[in-house]
Amino acid sequence: VQLQASGGGLVQAGGSLRLSCAASGGTFSRYALGWFRQAPGKEREFVSSISWSGGITYYADSVKGRFTISRVNAKNTVYLQMNSLTPEDTAVYYCAAHPYYTGSNYTEYDYWGQGTQVTVSS
Repeated sequence: VQLQASGGGLVQAGGSLRLSCAASGGTFSRYALGWFRQAPGKEREFVSSISWSGGITYYADSVKGRFTISRVNAKNTVYLQMNSLTPEDTAVYYCAAHPYYTGSNYTEYDYWGQGTQVTVSS
């Protein structure tokens, strides 16, 4: 499956962005999806994940209550709504897919999108 992330940009602290990850080349509804991010000089870190049905979601503590993950299987797309952004959220955001894994270990995910830059100014 191929993934393409989009929706990043420059936003002021306190603002919002919605990231999208569009999938092609596979049966999207059979994959769990995750969002990760990587800031310069830092390791890639887990942000959020969602089960194939959308019924189970997970969030990193750092984004809980501010970010919401969702998916529309009919559109082969997963979203990450990001509210109350802070400069600490600045990173390249990646979406990833796995047949069933929804954990935080990025090495477990099989497929990755190209990343989209999110920059939050103070």
